[in-house]
Amino acid sequence: MDKQDHMKYWLTGAQHDLDSAFDIFRSGRYDWCLFVGQLALEKALKALWVKNNEFNVPPKIHNLAKLAQEANYNPSEKEKLFLLEVNDFNVEARYPDSNHSFYAKCTREFAEGYLSQMKEFYECILKKL
Repeated sequence: MDKQDHMKYWLTGAQHDLDSAFDIFRSGRYDWCLFVGQLALEKALKALWVKNNEFNVPPKIHNLAKLAQEANYNPSEKEKLFLLEVNDFNVEARYPDSNHSFYAKCTREFAEGYLSQMKEFYECILKKL
């Protein structure tokens, strides 16, 4: 696969995951819609990483802020904070604490706000491709 094929691979997965996050949101499983939304951003950033780096295979990391930096996205301070918050959805949905505090805070409004921001950030990544 050449560079374009690798980028297409990551972007196809990112779009699929973003669409899935909205589908999951409509089902009322707000914790998992945020988890899948995080995956969409991760894959989109990996496409950008492929574009802006010599190699075609991005690092096997899940930290969005680090991926953005390595992909030469250069996020603003506000975007960095957002990415760090979204990083937590990856871990909190997989490994809930004994009080299930992540589930409790994942109300419709909470998830809707973050999902909207995820879509906006996703579109910002696409503009850099």
